[in-house]
Amino acid sequence: MSKKEVVRSLKFLMFSASAGIIEIAAFSVLNELTHWSYWPCYLIALVLSVLWNFTLNRRYTFQSANNVPLAMAQVLGFYCVFTPVSTILGNYLADTLLWNEYLVTAMNMAANFILEYLYDRFVVFRKSLDTNSIAKKHAAQ
Repeated sequence: MSKKEVVRSLKFLMFSASAGIIEIAAFSVLNELTHWSYWPCYLIALVLSVLWNFTLNRRYTFQSANNVPLAMAQVLGFYCVFTPVSTILGNYLADTLLWNEYLVTAMNMAANFILEYLYDRFVVFRKSLDTNSIAKKHAAQ
């Protein structure tokens, strides 16, 4: 793995960690204050973290100048699969098997981190890596 890809992976990790903080904070507030079942708390928190993560990773990690609506639609495609699977599985684990909600959320977050990096890197931004103004500025130096 090249130094550039290691740096890219570390950036993704850091931005994903910040999105994880947003997700767990939103989940905690909703879980503790609303007493809703697992799935609406998880789903709202997930959407907030995805928007944050997409915005930062597109600009700084993948440095992509590609069409934002197209990239967002591709990420939406990922979440059209990931979200129902993780929500249904999480709800089953938390509400039926009575697993700890925070453990279930942490497991979903770990799966999301790994799968989204691979999907973003090799599908969404594959052809547009390092094409934005930030990447061009670094290339010129």
